[in-house]
Amino acid sequence: MDESKIARINELYHKSKEVGLSDAELKEQLILRKEYIDSVRRNLRGQLDNISVKEADGSITNLGEKYGNKKVH
Repeated sequence: MDESKIARINELYHKSKEVGLSDAELKEQLILRKEYIDSVRRNLRGQLDNISVKEADGSITNLGEKYGNKKVH
């Protein structure tokens, strides 16, 4: 997500606290927030998929290969 969208999320938040938002602005805010959350989740999943753990026996387990393809409910 680019900085202009994050800035717009912040603008809408501050406007909502000061004067309120129109229906169109509320809808825009919800869409931008969902996009932001999806972006954070993708970023976190990418980081977690790249973690490797050294086991007690000296072997290395890539957690992305072991757990990355499973769907979380």
